[in-house]
Amino acid sequence: MKMSRKHNHEEKQNVINRLSRAIGHLEAVKKMVIEDRDCSDVLIQIAAVRSSIQQIGNIILKDHINTCVVDAIETSDQKILEEFSAAIDQFLK
Repeated sequence: MKMSRKHNHEEKQNVINRLSRAIGHLEAVKKMVIEDRDCSDVLIQIAAVRSSIQQIGNIILKDHINTCVVDAIETSDQKILEEFSAAIDQFLK
């Protein structure tokens, strides 16, 4: 794991709130499976959770570009840019 850098991200609270909601929805999906709910309903809920997680990733990506990447470009920090490129590759898989 990489060393953590201090970041000030404008969207941090928004991301935390969305993560909490996504966790709640995922717990609801787990409960649906335990209760043997209809598979179609479970799949629809899983799709909603997946979409929610994708949106969280998009918010983090934009926030990262607007803070860390801009800072890395301004300070010519090639390592940060390489890490960002690797993270983008993983995110898009």
